[in-house]
Amino acid sequence: MADGLTAALDKMRADGASDVAIETFRHYYERLASGETGTIGEDEIEPVGDLPTAEDLPEPEDADALQRAVMIRLNGGLGTSMGMTGPKSLVEAKDGLTFLDIIVRQVLGVRERHGVRLPLVLMNSFRTREPTLAALERYPELDVGLPLDFIQGRVPKIRADDLTPVEWPADPELEWTPPGHGDIYTSLMTSGMLATLLDQGFEYALMANSDNLGAVLDPRVLAWFAREELPFAMEVLRRSPADRKGGHIARRQGGGLVLRESAQVRDEDQDAFQDVGRHRYFNTNNLWVNLRTLKRVLGDRGGVLGLPMIVNRKTVDPSDSSSPAVFQLETAMGAAIDVFEGAAALLVGRPRFAPVKTTNDLLVLRSDAYELDVDYAVELAAARGGEPPFVDLDPDNYKLLPDFDRRFENGAPSLVACDRLTVRGDVSFGRDVVIRGDVTIEHPGDGRLVIEDGTVLSG
Repeated sequence: MADGLTAALDKMRADGASDVAIETFRHYYERLASGETGTIGEDEIEPVGDLPTAEDLPEPEDADALQRAVMIRLNGGLGTSMGMTGPKSLVEAKDGLTFLDIIVRQVLGVRERHGVRLPLVLMNSFRTREPTLAALERYPELDVGLPLDFIQGRVPKIRADDLTPVEWPADPELEWTPPGHGDIYTSLMTSGMLATLLDQGFEYALMANSDNLGAVLDPRVLAWFAREELPFAMEVLRRSPADRKGGHIARRQGGGLVLRESAQVRDEDQDAFQDVGRHRYFNTNNLWVNLRTLKRVLGDRGGVLGLPMIVNRKTVDPSDSSSPAVFQLETAMGAAIDVFEGAAALLVGRPRFAPVKTTNDLLVLRSDAYELDVDYAVELAAARGGEPPFVDLDPDNYKLLPDFDRRFENGAPSLVACDRLTVRGDVSFGRDVVIRGDVTIEHPGDGRLVIEDGTVLSG
């Protein structure tokens, strides 16, 4: 194991990793080698009771906190689960606009309405940086004298059999993995972005995924965060049966809040983990952090924040199940709720959570079930009653974005009155198709079934 650690650290140095990034990896490698699994047992936690709610927050009396706020978006994703090789944020999201287009316009809208400087900063990966910055050239008004991005780090994948860094000459890039979005704190520090933001007077950051267009900066939430002098806060939603497999918050016995992800659950705790009546809140990954506190805590810990570890078990080539088994050592940025003393959670409404992880989600977002308002906020249509429709498309025909787009080349069907849409088989949709209620389309035969223009399906 000592040889494995030395080889991994040498590999990171040769790759140009910073000393802090190397020590952070050492921290997690040693925990793995000591036998830690990264799990959080049900006997170690307690359910969280009632929480403050965003809808009860007053309007801020001034824009003082807004003057010191920054929006940070995680933009390292390639959308590989949807068959993409480029930045997920450059996919069309709605009305001919990409996710990045909408995020930029949301930020510019907040600036105009409140007369503030609100910067947009992206955490890119090496693979997303160049095309993303090229896309941002269309928005020169974004420039407020700050860099537009910083780069997420990467760490070696570790062989499961002997804990050495894996070698894969067929594609050396597959020897590396991002260390999870919890790397945002390390990368903010090592890139110099944290120091730059603080030097220019920015103190409060809203961090969110680039595929969640509901994460608009809400001045009421920001004012609450600043007024309560919180070090860290997480926006949460009430779990429904559809959310039962997502990460939830809990309380350490006798301690503070903790985030438990699905990869951290023991087999014997699965029923409790998925009990939405017991664990009532899940993480939206809309997170608020006080940058001054972050700098102090990182300094106190030698740059190693010490987030709870997630051990992901994969193969070095995800598309080849016969390739060597590896451990990917990761952390979640929401897990910082367990690190900052006095961290809090805030219950928010569904409009603040509209992530796109699959083409099912993308179809709902592109449909009339969601609307773009004048401020480019993505909101559920009023007729929806606060809940999006449930869509389940045949993965053999719709999982990959090119296949999905070919079957909806005339646009998404109307889903504003849809409760549930299930599609099995090869089906394409014409223009102005309407889905109402609970509809299942099955086409077990050869060839492609075409739903003609203007068809109304209800059930």
